[in-house]
Amino acid sequence: MSELNHIALVDLVSRFGIAVGFIALCIFLSLASPYFATWDNIGNILAQVSINGIMAIGLTFVILSAGIDLSVGSVLALAGIASASVVTNSGVDLGVTAAIAVGLVVGALTGAVNGAIIATSKRIPPFIVTLGMLSAARGLTQIYNHGSQISDLSDDFMLIGNGQIWGVQFSVYIFALVAFIAYIVLKFTRFGRYVYAVGGNERGARTAGVNIGLIKFSVYFISGIAAALSGIIFTSRATSASLQAGLGYELDAIAAVVIGGTSLSGGRGGIVGTILGALLIGVINNGLDLLSVDSGNKQIIKGAVIVFAVFLDTVRARAR
Repeated sequence: MSELNHIALVDLVSRFGIAVGFIALCIFLSLASPYFATWDNIGNILAQVSINGIMAIGLTFVILSAGIDLSVGSVLALAGIASASVVTNSGVDLGVTAAIAVGLVVGALTGAVNGAIIATSKRIPPFIVTLGMLSAARGLTQIYNHGSQISDLSDDFMLIGNGQIWGVQFSVYIFALVAFIAYIVLKFTRFGRYVYAVGGNERGARTAGVNIGLIKFSVYFISGIAAALSGIIFTSRATSASLQAGLGYELDAIAAVVIGGTSLSGGRGGIVGTILGALLIGVINNGLDLLSVDSGNKQIIKGAVIVFAVFLDTVRARAR
């Protein structure tokens, strides 16, 4: 195969491979399980995808800027338990608005800390900074409420993750709204163009007058808020704030972004691909459950999917 044909094939796979793979997987699972194509199961998949999808959208900004955020799963847990603490029937109930505000502030603060350190320090890579936040946020979650989970949440708060409109859960509409806003920001605003520029060629972006530090701070700030919103929805859907919430979720979110075609080296990708990647991860998780695959084999399969996605990203980068 000539180099030109090879590049064309890689480009074709990068454009349509995820959609074709998603459709093929849905067809296979529909044939393998009579429960997969039912409306109840589809609704369950969409509700689960909304949590990972919102997190993945925040991560898309980070990865487009050639960064990484490993702390999102822990931030999800911390924001979830913080928001739950203000809407308990057995204690204080400051209302749903206050709960959402508290959770989002927690996410914003963790994202701001990540962003400030990464933007001001050239010697500490994002991997290390966000790994530290992963541990710190998980530790704060364990300390919060004296190491006990929070249950007996108010009915109004639980509507966020369990309420429905026209048979579709609220969280799916929230996911769609977040995706729409993120798409507009990345596609049609100066900030979006700067995110791509920083990830594609940081030196060139700096020469062009882009405030590199501000862009890096902003994308981690966005990622923190997105993880917190996922945490609020997760806690509401689970009807309690668990200390173990979000464990391993950062891997699913990163996988959704990379499978969706966003390059780990930055500068290429977008929200549409991330949505497809999140849907694919959601269908894989659901399908493995329906086929009664044990948890060990599930982790192996998901790990293989992540490695394959990174391999495709490497092939695309070399081809370009």
